[in-house]
Amino acid sequence: MTEAQWGLIVVSAIIIAFAMAMRSVGALRTAGTVTAIVVTLVIAGSLFLTQ
Repeated sequence: MTEAQWGLIVVSAIIIAFAMAMRSVGALRTAGTVTAIVVTLVIAGSLFLTQ
């Protein structure tokens, strides 16, 4: 696994954690949180597989 792939994993986890934290304080609605998580996973997955 390359450093770029490790970076994608770490950054994706941080984005997902941030979205969930924003949901817990009421800054994001549930739909927005789910959308952010799904889009993050799709983009990270496509970049991970094309590395």
